[in-house]
Amino acid sequence: MMEKNKITEPEKVSCEVCFKEIPISEAQSVKATDYIMYYCGLDCYEKWKKQAEKPE
Repeated sequence: MMEKNKITEPEKVSCEVCFKEIPISEAQSVKATDYIMYYCGLDCYEKWKKQAEKPE
């Protein structure tokens, strides 16, 4: 008897800025010291970078 090939969903991550669920293979990532931050694209990365640079 032949086994049916199971279709599996790709692993997904949330964008750090807009929280959009995206496949990990499509995500842009930035490796920090203890974790990896994912972004759906350069626009969200730039938004995060500008927020991080603002003095509090």
